[in-house]
Amino acid sequence: MIPTEDASARKREIEDKLKQEQETLSFIRESLEKSDQLTKGMVSILSSFESRLMQLENSIIPVHKQTENLQRLQENVDQTLSCLDHVISYYHVAKDTDKIIREGPAGRLDEYLACIAKIQKAVEYFQDNNPDSPELNTVKARFERGKELLEAEFRSLLTRYSKPVPPILILDAIGGDEDMEVQEDVTLEHLPEAVLQDIICISAWLLEYGRNQDFMNVYFQVRSSQLDRSIKGLKEHFRKNSATSALHSPAVQTKRKETPTKKPPKRPGKDDVVDIEIDSYIHCISAFVKLAQSEYALLTEIIPENHQKMIFDSLIQEALDNLMLEGDNIVSAARRAIMRHDYSAVLTIFPILRHLKQTKPDFDATLQVDTEQKKKNQMLHSVAILFLQQLLDFQETAGAMLASQESSSSASSYSSEFSRKLLSTYIYKVLGNLQLNLSNKAKVYEDPALRAVFLHNNYNYILKSLEKSELIQLVAVTHKKVEGSYRELIEQEIQNYQRSWLRVTEHLTERNIPAFQPGTKLKDKERQIIKDKFKGFNDGLEELCKIQQGWAVPDKEQRDAIRQAQKRVVSEAYRAFLQRCANISFTKNPEKYHRYSAEQVEEMIDKLFDTSA
Repeated sequence: MIPTEDASARKREIEDKLKQEQETLSFIRESLEKSDQLTKGMVSILSSFESRLMQLENSIIPVHKQTENLQRLQENVDQTLSCLDHVISYYHVAKDTDKIIREGPAGRLDEYLACIAKIQKAVEYFQDNNPDSPELNTVKARFERGKELLEAEFRSLLTRYSKPVPPILILDAIGGDEDMEVQEDVTLEHLPEAVLQDIICISAWLLEYGRNQDFMNVYFQVRSSQLDRSIKGLKEHFRKNSATSALHSPAVQTKRKETPTKKPPKRPGKDDVVDIEIDSYIHCISAFVKLAQSEYALLTEIIPENHQKMIFDSLIQEALDNLMLEGDNIVSAARRAIMRHDYSAVLTIFPILRHLKQTKPDFDATLQVDTEQKKKNQMLHSVAILFLQQLLDFQETAGAMLASQESSSSASSYSSEFSRKLLSTYIYKVLGNLQLNLSNKAKVYEDPALRAVFLHNNYNYILKSLEKSELIQLVAVTHKKVEGSYRELIEQEIQNYQRSWLRVTEHLTERNIPAFQPGTKLKDKERQIIKDKFKGFNDGLEELCKIQQGWAVPDKEQRDAIRQAQKRVVSEAYRAFLQRCANISFTKNPEKYHRYSAEQVEEMIDKLFDTSA
């Protein structure tokens, strides 16, 4: 049995714990109640906040959309205003550019071209958007005026700064100073660099935007005049400075005829004048080559590539014609002297002929940049033949001179026949050198057919010239077969040319054409063979006719003979081929392959060597 005191104490302890638990429970209940109240309050606040957010969103979204619309409208307005400003600027272009256009491009080319660019854009705008507006006519007129002033500036710059090359500079360029151990390569500068760049700029603009090629005619006219004036200035230099010009005579490497020792006359004697004229002409030949080379180098910077050949051809024409005319005058003077029994005139022939022979490679190379089949390409051959022809007028004197070179004894010890043989041999050697030069020059032509036409033309020209001047009889004194040799060369080159047509006629052979019976159906492979033959022939014919139409055979008799021979070969082969394929059904579209009749083929060949066709 538990003591009473212990039981009471235990009861009090339990009652105290119970009281504490009740107090704790009461506290928890109060806390829960407060928490519930706070939760209810928070829920109420959140509900209220959500409601207000919804109200705010409902209010803000329309405002935001309106703002976006306003911004878009603002951007449209800005763009519209910018476009209006841009458009309005076109209406002001004529006024804004009036002063600059009126004053011209001199001294401010870049600014002037920028101004014309504005005008050009205005023209394009009105043409696209308002072609009936008066403003279009205004800016068009302004553009044309601007173009005219650019053309005028091109002419002005070219004329103002294109000066004849001083004679001393020309002599330096052609190596005219024998005292210099090492010849310097002299560059001829025709225009100041700044002026040249302006001219290049203007020519590029006129070609691209001005759609005008008249400036190229201006160019060749001005530069042609300067080229001719430069050569004439060199001739005048020799006339005025006869003593000085004698120092610049490397081209004449033959010794002058010795004259008796006597007191020099106050004025040049007759022989001196002749020597000066010959020296002058020889130097003019070299000067022409050097100046023409320099002109071509300048031309390539200013003239577009597809017009360079034509412009260069026109540019050198006057100077070349004058050079030929002067050569004719020297020959005529020699003839008149011979008629007066002044046989010393023969001395004028040999140094010129020698220099022509020495200069020919450079001369041909210079003209080669422009022409392939043109007459000027044979200029030196013409001059050489021309001078050889003059030997007929004084062959006895020329033969005696050659005889004197054979031995130290007097030329009078040789017979007239012996002198004639020496002269015949000399002319034959000259012709041999001409032929060698032609062979070397022909190597520049990659097309064998063009090479053959070139050699044919030159051999035929030489033979005709020999026959016309009776030089052929003089050469035949020692070389009786010279005429036959040239005819063989001519015929050989005709055959070489005709080989170019093998690539056309080879398609007409019966090789690979299938054997068939009328009405027999061909296999696909057999039909294709016939199609390929037609196509190969058609394409080859068209290509050759197009190319060879631009070539030249100046001799009408030779031209007609070559055409007839080629026409006969091709026509006969083509007719036989057509007859062979007449009953062959190789295609549903025969007109696609059978493009030409035999008569049409002959007509095409008849247009060969005809640039006007």
